[in-house]
Amino acid sequence: MTEVRNNWTREEIRAIYDMPFLELIYKAATVHRENNDPQEVQVCTLLSVKTGGCPEDCAYCPQAARYHTDVKVQKLMEVDEVLDAARAAKDAGSTRFCMGAAWREVRDNRDFDKVLEMVKGVNSMDMEVCCTLGMLSEEQALKLRDAGLYAYNHNLDTSEEHYDEIISTRTYDDRLDTIDNVRKSGISVCSGGIIGLGETVEDRIGMIHTLAVMPKHPESVPVNALVPVEGTPLESQPKVPVWDMVRMIATARIVMPKTQVRLSAGRVRMSMEEQALCFMAGANSIFAGDKLLTTPNPEEDQDKVLFQTLNLKPRKAFKNGDKPSVEVNQIPSVADHNNALLDEK
Repeated sequence: MTEVRNNWTREEIRAIYDMPFLELIYKAATVHRENNDPQEVQVCTLLSVKTGGCPEDCAYCPQAARYHTDVKVQKLMEVDEVLDAARAAKDAGSTRFCMGAAWREVRDNRDFDKVLEMVKGVNSMDMEVCCTLGMLSEEQALKLRDAGLYAYNHNLDTSEEHYDEIISTRTYDDRLDTIDNVRKSGISVCSGGIIGLGETVEDRIGMIHTLAVMPKHPESVPVNALVPVEGTPLESQPKVPVWDMVRMIATARIVMPKTQVRLSAGRVRMSMEEQALCFMAGANSIFAGDKLLTTPNPEEDQDKVLFQTLNLKPRKAFKNGDKPSVEVNQIPSVADHNNALLDEK
């Protein structure tokens, strides 16, 4: 079985990323088979429960209030509407239901209380329930955990070095602090990023390195390809080559062997053959449905054909009884862990 390491160096990760392409896929596929069922892919559904009007300035995001996109501001959905959508997602084969709100941060108000009710309702359906709501405190994370939240998504987006080119309204440390708060609460961590933001290969390596040296690897790492949206600063970015997506997925799989690597945004621009390469390289989760928050995604019928053609099977919820069982405050913070690594050197 592959050793799970939390002391990777950037040089080691770069050497993996730069391997000859077919060697890289072979290595990643081998690691994948040692740690996961290669025919098993989790199907997730992502719903925007509060759309648009976000005060952040993420350069890729059509939901930022300052950009002139076609996204219309919508208030937080009603609990019953969300639960109906969750039931429909489960009926269509999803085992994880993710709810996203275009907030900068969670606030202790009636809207957060409604989200807690949404979490309780989806959890009662025996689905893994995930939220992405922006920054949150440890106390708020505990409330989400007590409501039955299984996972919290908070992406790094890119490397620390490239971060200021993409967003100025919050810091990289803000993101790491939220991940720490999620981890301390016992909720599983979902954190990845986006390629195609004008970053360098070193930036891609830096993002993976930050995730790979966390005290505990994120339970899931989404790998997104930018879907350029008119009206955003990155509207003219070129399509990300599939080879780059495969390299990112394969590298993430090798350095985080037990993590779910999610083939996320950008699938709508990929052929079935290109997606097959991603699964071969270690991706074992996708988002289903015609939208990912506000950007397009393959139709459910297309994914059914994809699964049938590649003989893939949906992963069950809470496989192996893997509900969060981490004791609060038992895992060191990212900062403490990184300082320990420096002390070792």
